[in-house]
Amino acid sequence: MRQPQWIKSLPVGNVLGEGVLWHPDQQSLWWTDIHGCRLYRYHPDSDSLTEWSTPERLTAFGFVASSQAPQTLIASFDKGFALYTPETGDCHWLAYPEADKPGNRFNDGKVDRQGRFWAGTMVESGDPVADEDGGALYCWTGDGQVQPHLRGLGISNGLCWSPDSRTAYLSDSARGVYYAYDFDAHSGSFSNRRVLALAPEGAGHDGSCVDAEGNVWNALFGGGQVVCYSPEGEVLLELNLPVSQPTCVAFGGPDLSWLFVATARENLSEAQLAQEPEAGNLLIYRTDVKGLPVDFFRG
Repeated sequence: MRQPQWIKSLPVGNVLGEGVLWHPDQQSLWWTDIHGCRLYRYHPDSDSLTEWSTPERLTAFGFVASSQAPQTLIASFDKGFALYTPETGDCHWLAYPEADKPGNRFNDGKVDRQGRFWAGTMVESGDPVADEDGGALYCWTGDGQVQPHLRGLGISNGLCWSPDSRTAYLSDSARGVYYAYDFDAHSGSFSNRRVLALAPEGAGHDGSCVDAEGNVWNALFGGGQVVCYSPEGEVLLELNLPVSQPTCVAFGGPDLSWLFVATARENLSEAQLAQEPEAGNLLIYRTDVKGLPVDFFRG
């Protein structure tokens, strides 16, 4: 596996870029700036960028399979699930599963290969490690039910699945631990938790994706790297970045060999920003591996 090669960056200056997804039919890249309340769509062929204001902080989303144009998203905003159509501004709220926890907000999420949307919460106000109840990982199937599948998470992050859906990966960024689980694709249940990787001091495993070979690519927030792990947790590659706070990664491009990296400016001092002019921008690299096609929500 060779080191990815720099292609370009998109100078968007996100406060907290997240949720990167490649739409194969549109040949476009989508992502969100959570704290900036912005959603972006980029077409590499025309080098055109579109952005929308979001009604609340949009933390994660997936593409709805039945949606043609305009594109509807299944989304987790900071306080709940919704169907959101950015081009019209329509937002149909579905559920507020943690309405009784005002100190929590939603964070990372993804659609699985069975067409269900998953999103986890994090402790935003308070100590995410000391709060034993903490956040949880929820699944929205489209039948009007939203169920917690994992509890006691400080910051739910890094959700992705192996190509055969038999293994799920999820990090708790607050505790610096990235876990692997046995995953039952039919029931959506998690079992046999084990440690995939530990984050270095001052860093946390943020957003992730899995390539066609089953290796896990993770944005190491605070660590200034994208790290590729084998399914057993062996470090296969470390990509040093020009920023300290990468947040999320996804494969895309014409042949799914481009690696897209969202980044953040959040909590960086003026001195740090001067040293990291790419902080908050969307970084694009060419790799010698291929990703998996995005999964569409079929609820």
